[in-house]
Amino acid sequence: MSSASFLTPNRCVGVVGLGLVGTALAKRLQMAGYECIGFDVRQEAMAGFESLGFQTSSTVVQMLDKTNVLVLAVFDTTGVLDVVAQIKQHRHLHVAEDQPTLTLIDCSTGDPVQLAELAKQLSLFNIHLIEAPLSGSSVQIQNGEATLLLGGESSHIDSVADVLSALANSKVHVGGAGMAAKAKLATNLVLGLNRAALAEGIVFAQTMGIPPEAFLQLVLSTPARSEAAVVKGDMMVKEEFAPQSRIRQHLKDVQLMLDMAQASTQSLPLSQAHAQLMRNAIAEGDGELDNAAIIRQIRREKTTRKPPN
Repeated sequence: MSSASFLTPNRCVGVVGLGLVGTALAKRLQMAGYECIGFDVRQEAMAGFESLGFQTSSTVVQMLDKTNVLVLAVFDTTGVLDVVAQIKQHRHLHVAEDQPTLTLIDCSTGDPVQLAELAKQLSLFNIHLIEAPLSGSSVQIQNGEATLLLGGESSHIDSVADVLSALANSKVHVGGAGMAAKAKLATNLVLGLNRAALAEGIVFAQTMGIPPEAFLQLVLSTPARSEAAVVKGDMMVKEEFAPQSRIRQHLKDVQLMLDMAQASTQSLPLSQAHAQLMRNAIAEGDGELDNAAIIRQIRREKTTRKPPN
């Protein structure tokens, strides 16, 4: 085994953002032999992380005493920028001729334009930004079934190849900074609509007398089959919506899609309808539930128009 791939017990990676995805990534790193130290602005998230046996840090900056690799699993690009601001201030205050290279692996679904510009800015501080949004739920991430969509310089990606391999078994380098976010938004568009279509189909079938469990088996046995049906179908049928990913998070992604499309004068009519459906679900209190719970909102939105005589 080469020294580059040998994992010693004191190898450490920081994880910023200790929600469903951040915790799943920490477990992946731990299984690969890494020590993880975590930080979150929410104290309850920190306590939950510690209850799993992980260490935490009181600030992002303190993590830099133990590691030069941070995995960011924050909500959005604003969260990434907040982390970066703290790091840049720290580096300004501690000027050294040869500051060690710091690598930020951003696993959030972010704004492609802002991330591309951020990568250029960070290079001036000897900070490498690698986009690494994951296609998959937190359960799929923990099981190694998610795919990392990588954006950034090839040399930067190669320098942390072992860490990236620990995070996911499948990786696709789609281009420079900003491209991974674009790829994630486009694939999430298809995935989200697949979920919504499945939910609508289950409700429609049920109104015609086909039980949800029977309809799901029909879908899985026909060309209507999709990964959304495989992963979320049983949750919809059983009405079990413990979050593996959340409606409010996907709405954030869909809003980014709509903003990007508007900037390029592209119409996304299905995504516009999907976004409104999720806004309505959040207004009904379902924002923290799994994306599969979108079926609850479809059931609520019954037509009030009377059929023609």
